[in-house]
Amino acid sequence: MKILFAGIIARYPFGGVTWCSLMYLLGLRALGHEVFYIEDTGECVYDPIQNTRATDPSYGTAYIHAALEPHGLGDRWSFVNYDGSYHGRSADEVRRYCADADLYVNLSGGSWFWRDEYARIPRRVFIDSDPAFTQLAIAKGEPWYVDFFTRFSHLFTFGANVGTPASAIPVGRFNWHKTWQPVTLDDWRTTRPPGPQFSTVMTWQIESFADVGGNKDQEFVKYIDLPSRTVQPFELAINGPQALLRQHGWGTRPAMEVSRTPALYRDFIQASRAEFGVAKHTYVASRSGWFSDRTACYLAAGRPAVVQDTGWTAHLPSGAGLFAFSSPDEALAGIDAVNADYPRHARRAEEIAREHFDAARILARLLDVVSA
Repeated sequence: MKILFAGIIARYPFGGVTWCSLMYLLGLRALGHEVFYIEDTGECVYDPIQNTRATDPSYGTAYIHAALEPHGLGDRWSFVNYDGSYHGRSADEVRRYCADADLYVNLSGGSWFWRDEYARIPRRVFIDSDPAFTQLAIAKGEPWYVDFFTRFSHLFTFGANVGTPASAIPVGRFNWHKTWQPVTLDDWRTTRPPGPQFSTVMTWQIESFADVGGNKDQEFVKYIDLPSRTVQPFELAINGPQALLRQHGWGTRPAMEVSRTPALYRDFIQASRAEFGVAKHTYVASRSGWFSDRTACYLAAGRPAVVQDTGWTAHLPSGAGLFAFSSPDEALAGIDAVNADYPRHARRAEEIAREHFDAARILARLLDVVSA
């Protein structure tokens, strides 16, 4: 297939966000497909050097190129700035590519436009990485937003319980297929020894979907005293209240320190002992079944994970290598279990990644649905 893939690498130039798109591109290419990256959100890029949204897209476009070029994709992208100007490949080149493309994949709103060249591609897929938030926003009935989703031929979501009796998330007339973040396993394997810390990368609050759901802060406060109950050290790479968290025993560092590039993000994960992760309140309260792309990367690196249950335990194994929790006591039990037999849980973590998140399996399954 000839595939146009839309992502948000420049809009959110952070290592974890970049890996989400990059692993789709690399996974699809490994299956023998031709890929081209497009970013067309109508928004300004975030420039972390200036710490602002910038009308000049040069930071974002340089970032896209730096992320894709090492993988042989340095000339396979185009960024459409908020003013309609094209960077990387030209508008004409994008239109020519789309003219005989077979599949258009839009990850997390990599484009909010239905340009003629996108709409003419016969198979059109949206992948929802924010389950519950997306469906609740659609349910508000904003005409342009509803129309945007009706024009896709297939909708996929990381919320494994969306559209099932396990979750009350409204879906209306839309059918959401279940999928997980594909992980290119070879990019995450490591022989480096783990560090002592359970870690994660997180944002305390997000700016999007503020009117339809709750953020991580609402859940994390339930676990804020956890360090006082264990000798296990923690390190949070966080965009949030670091002073408050340090007062409660959490080790912290600015999220951008470990997220400025894909390589730094991967290094942080591989240097960790395991992940400790709390989910956004809306994921938990809605029993969405969401599972983190970040956690999948920890597992692929052979790092166990102790992460909050959003309903994902109905679809993924818990109890070895990967532990679910819904209370501080359960979180502590998971941490203790990992430390009691770390080599076994590290091996099992990598096995879970191979069994459930291998890009070849995830993407083949997605393409089977699209091609049916």
